[in-house]
Amino acid sequence: MRAMVFEKPGQRLRLSEMDLPHSADGQVRIRVEACGVCRTDLHIVDGELDHPKLPLVPGHEIVGRVDALGPGVSGLALGQRVGVPWLGHACGHCYYCDHGRENLCDDPLFTGYTINGGYAEYCLAHTDFVFALPDDADPVALAPLLCAGLIGYRSFAQAGEVDRLGLYGFGAAAHILCQIAVWQGIEVFAFTSDGDAQAQDFARRLGARWAGGSSQPSPIELDATILFAPVGALVPLALKAVRKGGRVVCGGIHMSDIPGFPYADLWGEREIRSVANLTRADGEAFFPLAQQAGVKTETIPYPLERANEALDDLRAGRLQGAAVLVP
Repeated sequence: MRAMVFEKPGQRLRLSEMDLPHSADGQVRIRVEACGVCRTDLHIVDGELDHPKLPLVPGHEIVGRVDALGPGVSGLALGQRVGVPWLGHACGHCYYCDHGRENLCDDPLFTGYTINGGYAEYCLAHTDFVFALPDDADPVALAPLLCAGLIGYRSFAQAGEVDRLGLYGFGAAAHILCQIAVWQGIEVFAFTSDGDAQAQDFARRLGARWAGGSSQPSPIELDATILFAPVGALVPLALKAVRKGGRVVCGGIHMSDIPGFPYADLWGEREIRSVANLTRADGEAFFPLAQQAGVKTETIPYPLERANEALDDLRAGRLQGAAVLVP
């Protein structure tokens, strides 16, 4: 099979021929139809996340068809469409797994990071960590839901009950979450890179009440803000935007250092919290919600062999919506 392989930070992914993987106990083999390109992939190949499995096939927004069933697999059928997310396996017996917080598992496996992912024609997945997806949907449109959608949803849930929500960074996750929030009657305020009129127009087109540069003060006090841009300097700005009792949620797996800020900006029972990974329960809640809300993803498809180009476009901020690789 063909796959794009990551061998060393700072190096381009290499198109390689690999042996077809074989399903072990509790695994399925999936013929990949589409795989989203996530900012986490960028953090991995740029060396910002430590200790990936090397060599590695990246990619954790995978949509495909079950191609082979390993021993002991039940509940899935050959040819069935499934999705594979970032969390690829949890130990099931640590403190966090025992308390319904498998996203914080002490001994996890992550798709496209510690196990091979979907920048390939085929991949393996643990059967307990795949989601059934609709047979009649466009696989390219579904792909961003597997991480941008799921992490956006978990961040949204962590924000609590809100009437006015700020989104810092208007890329793949924010454009999905904006649609859900607007559908629920929440006023969305989109903060983009300063001067990015295209992203601001995009946000308004998806229903945002206001869109402007991230250095601008919010035109009104917000109940919560969610940061998808991996820029620590935005945290104090987002904190200034929320009311007393408001919450700032950091939705990324990696972020540059947060600079100091006056305690007065935090006082008044404001909160800063991070979001780590996802749980299977997130998927069970999110996918029906996205369908009810009529979420439409904006995607830019790339052939598998142009994965480096897709990563370059993401790094440079040239994307409106989400890049998706199509084998």
